[in-house]
Amino acid sequence: MNEMEKRPLGGVPGLPPAQGLYHPANERDACGMGFVANVGGQKSHEIILQGIQVLINLTHRGACGCDPETGDGAGVLIQIPHEFFARQCAALGFKLPAPGTYGVGMTFLPVEKHERIQCEGILERIAREEGLTVLGWRDTPVDASAIGRVARGSQPYIQQLFVGAPVGMPEDALERKLYVVRKRAEREILETDVDERGYFYIPSLSARTIIYKGLLLAPQIAKFYAELSDPHVKSALCLVHQRFSTNTFPSWPLAHPYRYIAHNGEINTLRGNVNWMNARQSVLRSPLFGDDLKKLSPIIAPNGSDSANFDNAVELLLQAGRSLPHVMSILIPEAWAGNPHMKAEKRAYYEYHASLMEPWDGPAAIAFTDGRVIGATLDRNGLRPGRYVVTHDGLVVMASEAGVLDIEPERVKSKGRLQPGKMFLVDTVEGRIISDKEIKRQLAYRKPYGQWLHDNQITLDQLPEPQRVHGSDHETILCRQRAFGYTEEDINMILEPMVRTGEEPVGSMGTDTPLACLSDQPQPLFNYFKQLFAQVTNPPIDPIREEMVMLLLSYIGTERNILEETPENCHTLKLPHPILTNRDLEKLRRVSRGDLLATTLPALFLASEGEPGLQRALDELSRRASLSVSSGYTLLILSDRGVDRNYAPIPSLLALAAVHNLLVREETRTQVAIIIESGEPREVMHFALLIGFGASAVNPYLAIETMEDMARRGYLPNGATAETALQQFTKAINKGLLKTFSKMGISTLQSYRGAQVFEALGLSKGLVDKYFTGTTSRLGGIGLDVLAREAQMKHEFAYRPMTEFETELAAGGTYHFRESGEYHLLNPQTISKLQQAVRESSYQTFQEYAELIDQQNQKLCTLRGLMTIKKSATPIPADEVEPAKEIVKRFTTGAMSFGSISKEAHETLAVAMNRIGGKSNTGEGGEDEARYQPDLNGDSRRSAVKQVASARFGVTTNYLINADELQIKMAQGAKPGEGGQLPGHKVDEVIARLRHSTPGVG
Repeated sequence: MNEMEKRPLGGVPGLPPAQGLYHPANERDACGMGFVANVGGQKSHEIILQGIQVLINLTHRGACGCDPETGDGAGVLIQIPHEFFARQCAALGFKLPAPGTYGVGMTFLPVEKHERIQCEGILERIAREEGLTVLGWRDTPVDASAIGRVARGSQPYIQQLFVGAPVGMPEDALERKLYVVRKRAEREILETDVDERGYFYIPSLSARTIIYKGLLLAPQIAKFYAELSDPHVKSALCLVHQRFSTNTFPSWPLAHPYRYIAHNGEINTLRGNVNWMNARQSVLRSPLFGDDLKKLSPIIAPNGSDSANFDNAVELLLQAGRSLPHVMSILIPEAWAGNPHMKAEKRAYYEYHASLMEPWDGPAAIAFTDGRVIGATLDRNGLRPGRYVVTHDGLVVMASEAGVLDIEPERVKSKGRLQPGKMFLVDTVEGRIISDKEIKRQLAYRKPYGQWLHDNQITLDQLPEPQRVHGSDHETILCRQRAFGYTEEDINMILEPMVRTGEEPVGSMGTDTPLACLSDQPQPLFNYFKQLFAQVTNPPIDPIREEMVMLLLSYIGTERNILEETPENCHTLKLPHPILTNRDLEKLRRVSRGDLLATTLPALFLASEGEPGLQRALDELSRRASLSVSSGYTLLILSDRGVDRNYAPIPSLLALAAVHNLLVREETRTQVAIIIESGEPREVMHFALLIGFGASAVNPYLAIETMEDMARRGYLPNGATAETALQQFTKAINKGLLKTFSKMGISTLQSYRGAQVFEALGLSKGLVDKYFTGTTSRLGGIGLDVLAREAQMKHEFAYRPMTEFETELAAGGTYHFRESGEYHLLNPQTISKLQQAVRESSYQTFQEYAELIDQQNQKLCTLRGLMTIKKSATPIPADEVEPAKEIVKRFTTGAMSFGSISKEAHETLAVAMNRIGGKSNTGEGGEDEARYQPDLNGDSRRSAVKQVASARFGVTTNYLINADELQIKMAQGAKPGEGGQLPGHKVDEVIARLRHSTPGVG
């Protein structure tokens, strides 16, 4: 491979450009991290050696690819070894000033000399422009033979830059100035035409710390960076990290540690966190930075991983004057709202900061340091491990697991584990370990947070009653239900069960209807989106039994400058949950308190104008939203009330996304709350999507009217009133939202809002890029024209005369087959053919059944139905093809638990697979022990593959030893009380016995 082949032009070396199903934005980590520190701050080479040994003992938490000598990344962060650098720099002809008056930059630079010199020149110029003195450069001695072939292929040129501070500049001010220099250099070099600019990266530029990292395996780091073995390199702390990049491509810049943190876990709300940080840039002010603050943009550097972005946020808040523990408690707060034992002052501290910004949510064990203090914290759920040990002679070792360093038992003073939301901190300046209790007490009493909340925070109950509330219009409700796509199934299978049980209706066994983009029926825009899954997490959060960590509270209004702590920052409206009644909305519509001021923007378009009309309406809505923000409005109500014969509703998700992303781009999004007043949302996923794309609250007025109409007509179960129905509906939606959040490892509504944890399925790139910016759409698909046409179809159906053959609402047919409804793969024709083939043992009839199922390219239903088998021009000789009887031995059935399908179906699948030598799968529902013995005719009903779900349904010793293969499922819907969405009424005595559960409980 020649040099040009292995060097990406402008991109990050090691990362391919976005293509096919891959995008660099999806980089995630799952890793091992730890640190070694001397409590008293005594620097020694031994600390570094021990840190490297910890790293080596965490090697199994990293990974390597096709090249076994190339790791996903490893690194160490230490204090600047002044004695060592002074000697080295003197030999190069320049002298270092006293510690704390100069900074060291570890730099990754282009390999090609001319381009490297260009980058060096830009960095030197910026340093001088910022008032610093360039002292000199030093080539970092590295041994390329110590690393793998793939790592060498993307290895940058590594140099150290030394810059001096002006006389009298304090160390903290120097750290801020070095931060400015680095941010300016990153932006300027990225904007140049240097071909190898993707190589440029500054792992660290600090007066306190330096980072040695790369695309390495842990045992390679001391060999590659030879100076780490020099006894003159000393530090009082050593932060280490071994990376496992999940479903992604590793690269030199994405190795840890970052400038302040090393992270084991995953930030599941990343896209929202980044968008909110970008939107805040326009209101940031800091007396410590002054005009320099403008030079830091963008705060969150592009193309970083979730950990890199988190580190960017930490750096901003830290350099603006907060302590590192303060910063960590803001970004990863412990669960406070549902903790009855928390003191009022501490609760007020967390609630005040919740008004400032949303948590960075997801499983996280994060070690952090600024070169003076070093510590670690866990997320509010405690979803990652962290163990520590303290010795009598002042050594502290903390890591992702115990036993990373051999320590004699008699040396151990104390040991323990990180607890959910708690912090472990070593202060090497004060020479002591500071407990979480002391840290939080100091933070809680910094300011009178409780008084600030009392004086400034507003609740709905405090707002005056509205003079007028929109009532139900029973004369037009049917037309409006049709215009918003309501079906009989929405009424009978969604709303009615919610009102009856106060819970989201549950079904099982998936769906055999077409994807929204392949359906012949007009679809809500909601149906074109699927929630992502947490790559690293598969989160074991139970929103029912772990409700203390779950939170639906939110604070809406204007977000102010997050770099300052003032009473006005908590002048927000506190909402207990995101569902607004008509009365609640009218209170907000007429609010005039402080700077809370609302305006209503219509989300309608002329149905007769189709796509051009929809485009004009979206442009006008966006223009008016932008103008409203500049005019001082802080609550934008996007309303589709007013649907009539001429006007159709803009899909509520489209209207919201258009406004939200425009305001993010204009950096004004945090100055307003967006409230959706729509007739469209009626089920949990609708609300989840609206919140996930930025809605602060939702008023589902037509769902409310529908329940009031059902009460008026006596259709509600148990004679429920409209008020009771609304309470039950709200309860069901809120409970369903928490469950939906938990599937992504997200605990709070604040974090979920705007996080865009979805992918689009069947929407065109142009549509997604413009209105759903940052959302993944791997397939492409329909554009605004089809969305306009679907809205027109529903509008035409709403306002044309009914025929005597029609029901009031469309049948739907999504959940139950209906002749005029949605197409199903398993329909009366296919089912009858299968039953006939089995009953008559007719292979010909089975072929007819198979043909009906296989003709998915005619009746489009699935993605695989869009594909055809491509035949080779030259046939392969038959003797080169594996016999069918051998191929079928690799067949396995889907994991369908006993209970989700019948006993007969479950056992028949097992017999069939065992006959051909394949494998059937029990699913997560257990298996009758009688099936472990062969039948009299020699058949075996025993499943070769057995599942162990998090609830361990049906798992016994006998169950486990009667498996050829075990599949361990980590919280994929399988929690007590829910059971992978198995409805409770299906759990009879037999199923309950096999699952070791209770009849009637899913």
